[in-house]
Amino acid sequence: MVYRPTIGLEVHAELNTRTKMFCDSKNDPDETQPNKNICPVCMAHPGTLPVINQEAVKHVVRIGTAIGGKIADFTEFDRKSYFYPDIPKGYQISQYEHPLISGGELAGVQITRVHLEEDTARSIHSTGKSLVDFNRAGLPLMELVTEPVIHDAETAGKFARELQLLLRTLGAGNANLEKGEMRIEANISVSSDDTFGTKVEVKNINSFRSVERAIAYEIDRQTKLIEAGGKVSQETRGWDEGKQETFHQRFKEGSADYRYFPEPDLPKLYLSEIPAFASDVVRASLPELPWERRTRYAEKYALKESDVEYIAATPERATFFDAVTNALNHNRDAVALAANYMISDLGGLYAKRGTESYATFDPRHFAELIELVVSNKLSSRGAKDTLLIMVEKGGEPEAIAEAAGLMQNSDPEALTQVVSAVLLAEPKAVEEYRAGKTAILQYLLGRAMKESRGAGNPETLKNLIIEALK
Repeated sequence: MVYRPTIGLEVHAELNTRTKMFCDSKNDPDETQPNKNICPVCMAHPGTLPVINQEAVKHVVRIGTAIGGKIADFTEFDRKSYFYPDIPKGYQISQYEHPLISGGELAGVQITRVHLEEDTARSIHSTGKSLVDFNRAGLPLMELVTEPVIHDAETAGKFARELQLLLRTLGAGNANLEKGEMRIEANISVSSDDTFGTKVEVKNINSFRSVERAIAYEIDRQTKLIEAGGKVSQETRGWDEGKQETFHQRFKEGSADYRYFPEPDLPKLYLSEIPAFASDVVRASLPELPWERRTRYAEKYALKESDVEYIAATPERATFFDAVTNALNHNRDAVALAANYMISDLGGLYAKRGTESYATFDPRHFAELIELVVSNKLSSRGAKDTLLIMVEKGGEPEAIAEAAGLMQNSDPEALTQVVSAVLLAEPKAVEEYRAGKTAILQYLLGRAMKESRGAGNPETLKNLIIEALK
């Protein structure tokens, strides 16, 4: 029997603001000293009152506008009641019936809602004791819920990556999964027909690859359970990265268990009455969005899809590439070459180092390197060697290439000496060429390029070799 999986995602992302969601304590996710950024409000001392962080609301409204969602005219906050040590108030201020954003679409996946709430504290469990760090308690947290329209792990992973990129492009959040700034929960069910199966929620997923693996594992687990005559329980499961499997945590609560009711200490919001949230004002504040950028790269520069995806994958890469294209006056051939060097060579060097440093690499110098290649002043081999020095030490490409003797040499007299040395050292190759194996020419050219340390003009060297072998 064929089973059809259905997946919906719930994504929480901490937002970039100066202060927390309902107080003026500092929003600093990198703070290492426990319980430093706290105050009577976020610690729920008696008599304290929350105040809405306007910047957090603005972030969510911009996100909603970017995905084509409906911005609420009327919205309010609610109390979501549950007891746990990381909730100092005994309830979380969230949104229930009237979220900020309804609908929208991202990466082909329909969105149900996007709303604001406050984050919880961080529990730390060690041998024999549990500690709570309240620095994170009260941070502004966006929650995005998709429709149950995803049917495979790959689509879920693609959506999560696109959401991270959107948040970073808008400056709304850093969304680093490994730091807990973006947390993904997957609701998964399988069914043999068009109806929904029993939903299982999977938490504790801290990487995009784990999102895909956890979903694939859970689809397989539920399918095997049903085929064996068992019944899927509605529950919350965790993801064990080491074992690469899900595990039971608790049976799932329903919304009634949280006893939602409107937050009495916060005002209702009528966004249409706030000029800063007018749709035209918000739309005008948006930068070029990731999908718009991809379209521009493909149409304006005729880059292939894989190159477009790589360059547009992070705002840092895209910003660097745009500066390079400006320096190259948007010349298609030069831009295509720049894309190739950026992906294959510069990207390769960064991959070996384990970190990308586009923000500290002068794009004008990179464009100058490309222009040296285009003008045949620098060979491909010479460009690669020059780029390595630029990455390690910085500097202008022409000065580096000159000092390292990498500038392309087209002088026939000097290159004749190189060719003579190669042919003298390769008598067997010379004999094979003269016997009719002309393909050996490429080998001899490679040897000549190596002999000239990549500085010889390939075309000049090729002609000199052919002439010498007549």
